[in-house]
Amino acid sequence: MAEGESDTASAAEIKEDFEIIDKKQIPNTAELKNEEKEKTEEARWSAPILSLAKKASENLALSYGNALKSSSLVGFISKPVSNDSTAKTSARHHTMEERANLMNMMKLSIKTLIQSALSLGRTLDSDFPPLQQFFVVLEHCLKHGLKVKKTFIGQNKSFFGPLELVEKLCPEASDIATSVKNLPELKTAVGRGRAWLYLALMQKKLADYLKVLLDHKHLLSEFYEPDALMMEEEGAVIVGLLVGLNVIDANLCLKGEDLDSQVGVIDFSLYLKETQDSDGQQDGGITAVLDQKHYVEELNRHLSCTVADLQNKIDCLEKTNSKLQEELAAATDRIGSLQEEQQQLKQQNELIRERSEKSVEVTKEDTKVELDTYKQSRQGLDEMYSDVWKQLKEEKKIRLELEKELELQIGMKTEMEIAMKLLEKDTHEKQDTLVALRQQLEEVKAINLQMFHKSQNAECSLQQKTEAISSFEGKANEMMSSMKQMEERLQHAEKARQGAEERCNKMKQELAGRLDTCRQQISQLDSKCSTLEKELKSEKEQRQTLQRELHQEKDTTTLLKTELQQMEGLKKELRKLQDEKQHLEKVCEEQEQALQEMGLHLSQSKLKMEDIKEVNKALKGHTWQKDDEATHCKQCDKEFSISRRKHHCRNCGDIFCNTCSSNELALPSYPKPVRVCDTCHTLLLQRCSSNSS
Repeated sequence: MAEGESDTASAAEIKEDFEIIDKKQIPNTAELKNEEKEKTEEARWSAPILSLAKKASENLALSYGNALKSSSLVGFISKPVSNDSTAKTSARHHTMEERANLMNMMKLSIKTLIQSALSLGRTLDSDFPPLQQFFVVLEHCLKHGLKVKKTFIGQNKSFFGPLELVEKLCPEASDIATSVKNLPELKTAVGRGRAWLYLALMQKKLADYLKVLLDHKHLLSEFYEPDALMMEEEGAVIVGLLVGLNVIDANLCLKGEDLDSQVGVIDFSLYLKETQDSDGQQDGGITAVLDQKHYVEELNRHLSCTVADLQNKIDCLEKTNSKLQEELAAATDRIGSLQEEQQQLKQQNELIRERSEKSVEVTKEDTKVELDTYKQSRQGLDEMYSDVWKQLKEEKKIRLELEKELELQIGMKTEMEIAMKLLEKDTHEKQDTLVALRQQLEEVKAINLQMFHKSQNAECSLQQKTEAISSFEGKANEMMSSMKQMEERLQHAEKARQGAEERCNKMKQELAGRLDTCRQQISQLDSKCSTLEKELKSEKEQRQTLQRELHQEKDTTTLLKTELQQMEGLKKELRKLQDEKQHLEKVCEEQEQALQEMGLHLSQSKLKMEDIKEVNKALKGHTWQKDDEATHCKQCDKEFSISRRKHHCRNCGDIFCNTCSSNELALPSYPKPVRVCDTCHTLLLQRCSSNSS
């Protein structure tokens, strides 16, 4: 119990000695210059550092001894179930001691880093020993209680895995993750984790990012054991201590440093050094010279990097220019081949046109011949109809004569009735034939109309054919009117026949003697009817031949339509070829514009190279002003204090206050935007605007 009380008392003393320093407690630069006050401060905090280092070494020795004992007991001695619980409790005590030791070392390293940085009074480099020891201790804290992940290559144990979660939880950390991934020098997860810590410290957001991780412990449980430092209260205490590092300005260069192979060993000799008296003025002068040397070296290195990048860009532009020239040559060859193909297609189109014109002329001549034959057949039909009319007139005359004879032949009534019935049958047959002729004429009309419409759609050159068909239609209408007149005449003849029958009833007795003569006349009429029937058959055959000719004309019109469709398809192909030609011409123009733009970019890059050379020459003339030389701001002449701190302009090297140097710009010597005074800011903006114009 006494030992436990002594341990708790010592831990309480350590906690009292290593509290976070407030900004109000930070001494002024004037006070730091006094040697007596420095000695008193060193004497005040060197004693607790020595006691803490001794206590940490004793705790580490005890923890290693307990671990060896527990491993020997577990490996070689078989104990009952109660001994397992004691082993677990000893392991818990061991992890608790490790967490306490790491937390104490973290407090010590943060305190020494803050005090040494404030006494130095400048931005810290990566070669600063307290800063290196701080990163080593922080790495040990992050590695405490890490789970081992098995992969195909082997077992992996890295603290970069939990740091990658910050990018998902806090989108502000995406810049750090991308810059770490873009560094080609880093090949291991340990190197990437160290680079991530460097960048977070430079951004002054290391405490914020780790606090975000601690707020999501359910995600950290995938990487850490339950009793790890980051999973317990000590992790929150360390995050609170890291807030004090926001006072420090650090400028850490990641390029050229081998972060993968660095060995993280805690150097206790740094904290056990005794206070040594040294001349402050000489050390300040040496540090100022070294700072100026490092500043110039970094400027030269950054300028050489920018020159190499610009040379690589010029090489890439030359390669792209050569590729574009090759593509232009290929495009010109393709355009020539397409023009040749277009000329060939034009020749083929001309040949097709000539053939189609010849075929159209031949079809026109054929249609003309067919129309002439059709006209001749129409004329024959008209003559036949005129002959039929003449014969009907003669029959009427004969009927009148027969009526006169019937007045004389009353006795031969029965024979005359039979003869009249035969005549009626003949007239009915003639009427049937007339109806058939009417139907055929209607069919001819329909065919003529179809031909008229098709000839109109086929070509304008077939207008003569349509006019001829219209004339034929007029003739057919005349024929229809003549047929109507014939029907009216037949009706009149029937009325006359009825009157003749009445007269025949009266004159039956007178017609008995003249029956022989009537029979002879009837035989003559039969012969004439037979001839008329033969003529009608010949007319039917002629109409069938005309219908065949009309079908042939339909076939020719369909062929002409197909040829016209082929012509339209050829026209569409010509349009497509013309569109392709226009597209290729546009592509050529765009490529020429791109080449002109590439030439402009090359000229601009050359101008930028000259500007960079001028800037390098100008920067070589600037000197890095010492912190001791500046007591007032160069622009507003206000005196520096704890609230009004000193800030170097990265362009001219002079010292300004925060209000006079709040601007940030990307300089050629720095990859990211850095602090610049107001005058340099306006000058650089004017230079950028003149270059852009």
